[in-house]
This record gives sequence, structure tokens and C-alpha cells, in this order.
Amino acid sequence: MSLQMVSTVSNSSLLQPGFSLLNFDGHVFFFGQKGWPKRSCPTGVFLLDIKQNELKMKPAFFSKDSCYLPPLRYPALCTLRSDGRADEYQYIIHGGKTPNNELSDKIYFVSLVSKTSKKITFQCIEKDLGGDVPEARYGHTINVVHSRGKSMSVLFGGRMYTPLAQRTTEKWNSVVDCLPSVFLIDFEFGCCTSYILPELQDGLSFHVSISRDDTIYILGGHSLQNNTRSPSLYKLKIDLPLGSPAVTCTILPGGISVSSAIVTQISDTEFVLVGGYHSDNQKRLACNTIVLEDSKIEIVESVSPEWTPDIKHCRMWFGCDMGKGSVLLGIPGANKQIVPDANYFYILRCKGAEEDKEEELITQICSQTSSEDPGDSTPFEDSEEFCFSAEANSFDADNADTYNEDDEEDESETGYWITCCASCNIDINTWVPFYSTELNKPAMILCSSGAGHWVHAQCMDLSETILLRLSEANIKYFCNKHVDLNKGLQTPQKVVRLKKPPMKPLHKKKTMKLSTSTSTKSTKKSFLRRLFE
Repeated sequence: MSLQMVSTVSNSSLLQPGFSLLNFDGHVFFFGQKGWPKRSCPTGVFLLDIKQNELKMKPAFFSKDSCYLPPLRYPALCTLRSDGRADEYQYIIHGGKTPNNELSDKIYFVSLVSKTSKKITFQCIEKDLGGDVPEARYGHTINVVHSRGKSMSVLFGGRMYTPLAQRTTEKWNSVVDCLPSVFLIDFEFGCCTSYILPELQDGLSFHVSISRDDTIYILGGHSLQNNTRSPSLYKLKIDLPLGSPAVTCTILPGGISVSSAIVTQISDTEFVLVGGYHSDNQKRLACNTIVLEDSKIEIVESVSPEWTPDIKHCRMWFGCDMGKGSVLLGIPGANKQIVPDANYFYILRCKGAEEDKEEELITQICSQTSSEDPGDSTPFEDSEEFCFSAEANSFDADNADTYNEDDEEDESETGYWITCCASCNIDINTWVPFYSTELNKPAMILCSSGAGHWVHAQCMDLSETILLRLSEANIKYFCNKHVDLNKGLQTPQKVVRLKKPPMKPLHKKKTMKLSTSTSTKSTKKSFLRRLFE
């Protein structure tokens, strides 16, 4: 095994834990960015150009008849090949998290429509399902099995939000394990059927699943309910006769207690298991070789690469399966970096050096695409910190069309994820919208102290009413550290309204007039009386 560091030329802040990779004709496409897509690439799908150990990104497009595909993190995906031509296939994408941390229950089909040196176009179709439709979830797996000339998809595991009837104020957005049900999905008729098997007692998420013909092997996974990583190895066998399907499960020895591992295929029958976690704070640096032959599985420990000190000492890592025995790995960048979101990336090649050189030469001469079926191994989508997916290779991309966010606002440069104060708790990996006006960035406000600096409105304990008032009015604001009551924003003084005397009733006015006229008459009479006397 060999490990090579990759330098990122264009903006790499989009490559965050939870993303996926789609491989079409040996070209790899990135999907599942952290925030909502920007105008430079409204589809949120990018072509990854990895050439001479440099990584660049090029926007991809959708056809006019495509549906909207939101950027989903931690989804389940696999490939579905057509019966007529094995070289044509499309990706199935189910579930995942949106940038608003909402869970999706939709299922999409993504296929390549056209490809030129200047433009790559996809078609995305949403599929409607009936019957026992799986709940919205993430961290699960989906595989395609073949039996008796038929094909079906098998979905298992994952996490979901606590049902509404069971939520409390303290744990309103807490997640739980999905029920350990096995879902068979027939896309030809658009129906789903769930199966409850006695061998599957606990829900699992971020596990590894490998399919071959009519059999699926499930390895590892994390259970929230028990806070354990399953050491069991499950074998699911699906029989598709003319009548109802038959699903059986067998527990095999030789499992590995691991979560968030990744599987990459190095031959028709061999796979390599890389990475993962032994526990919440302990990475698994060992590697294993998995051999599938004659309905049997064999797992043996293989030689691990020489990990760099940065990889050994980092708390978390993430990445994706690149196909042909290669893996893209990422680790968080140092806090002292100018761009706080930036990560370091490595390519792990699990094949021998001679095989790598031979494949590289074939790719350069005739641009041969991958001959393996990327659907044979469902990549592990990662345990909230760690994510792996599809395949990739070196390819030529037009530098003029390389994605660059210099023409629009960059979250990392404008400082939305800065530490604005000592008590700041805004983190890009855990932040959720707090105000109704927020979408994919936290609301910020400028403190007018000195040269001015930006602070998060949520960290300043500003109510939404005050925040809206500050955005509409031309008022200077001072943060909690620089607040001065003699200037800037103050609590508006209470305006004392003048008390108006109540209007007197109309009949009282008439009475006053009568009394006034009566007194005038009496005065006249007395004057005349004195005059004649």
C-alpha cells in the first residue's frame, strides 16, 4: 500500500464529512456539499479533476427534464445496471441530510446523459414508491441483488430523528436507531416490502455492506441504543422466485467490531477494508482483505500503510472509495490555517506499485474505464465524522472550466465560522438555524467598536425582533464586550404619553349654557332695579 498527499488547487471547503462520489466512465463526481449550492454550480455536483497530485473541481449540469436534487450528506447509494448493456448504469441515492439538517425519505436515479470536454450533463429522476416505504434516515446502506434473472434493491440500517410522539423539549432533535428491518425495493413496479428477521435484534448505522449475486454481507456498525459496535457478521440471502421473495439471515463467525469503515474493490473477488473506529475516540488504523468465493467470505488482516503523523494523531478522518483499489482520505486542517474549513487530503492505493503503474499507463493511452462494478460494494457513509463512497481516477479537465468561487461570496473568507467571542459556540459541523431568517449561514452583526468586527447574533443573545430592527435602522451596535450605554444601541426610553382630559358629555355643556344665560338675566334685572330706584 502507498499513501500520497494531494494538494487542493480550487476551493476544497466543500469537501466535508458526509459527501459521496459518483463514478461514470472513470470520471469521478463529487456530491453532497455542506451548504446549499451557489450560483456558480446550482446543481451541487462537481467533476473532480485529480491530476499530478492536484485536485480541482469543475461544475456539472442537469438536463431540463431533471428533478431537483438537494445536496444530501450521509445518504445510501449504489449502482443499478441495465439488463441489456452492462456498461450502462445509473446511481440510486436514498435518504441523507439536507443542509438544514432535515432527513430525506426520497429516492433518486442519477444517470449520465452527455459528456464533452466543456460540459457534462446528468439526468436526475425522483422515484415514487408504495407499500412499506422506508422512513427518512441517514447512515444506512443500499445494495442491488440478482436472483433467478430478477433484480431488487435491499435497504438496511441507519438513523432517524425521534418520532414526534416521543419527543421532549430537552431531546427534540435527538436521533435514534432505525428498526432493524430489511426492505426489498422493486423499482420495476415501485413497491417496497419490509422484513423483520430474528437474527437482527439491534439497529445498526454506518456499517459496511458488500453484495455479490443474491447475497449481502453486513459487517460492523454502531448501535446508539447500546452504544456498541457490533462484532457480528451477517449474511443476507435473497431468493426471488415467481412468487413472494424469501429473505434469510445467518450469523457468521469472524466479524470485526468497527464502524465507519470503507470498502474498496481490488479484483473480482477481493476487497480491502480501510479505516473506521474502534470507539468514539479511537480510530482503527488496521486494514483487512475480504475475499468472496463460492458463497463464502474470508476476512484476513493485511499490511497497513505507513500512516503520517498527522493521520495518526488526528481525532477524526473522512473520505471516499475511489475505485480500482484507491481511497481518498481527508483529515481536518490545523486551526492556525488562514482558511479554517480547509482539510488535508491523501490518496491511499491498496494495490501493488506495478499494478498501479500499469493501470495508469492504460488510462493515459486509451482512457479505459473501470471494469469493476462499483455496486458490488456499498461504501460506508461514515459515523457523522467519517464518510466514504465511490470511485475515481486521473483525468484531463479543461482548466478554463475549473470551479472557482472567487466570483461569489466564500463562507470561509467572510468569516461566518469564526470564534467571535470567548463564549462563542458556533461550529460549522453542528450549527443549525436559530433565527427564521437564517438558511445555511449564521446571522452576524457588526460591532462598531474601533475598526469594527463581526459577531454572531446568537452569541450576543439578540432576539429576532432586535436583530430585524438593527438590520432595518441605521443604528450603531456594540457587542457585549464593548457595549457602552452612552452611545450605540440602547433600550429605547419609554415615551410618556400626555393625558388628554376626557371630553365632557353633551348634556352637561347644555346645562352650563343654561345656567350662564340665567345668571346674565338676573344681573340685568338687578341693574335695572337699582337704576330706577
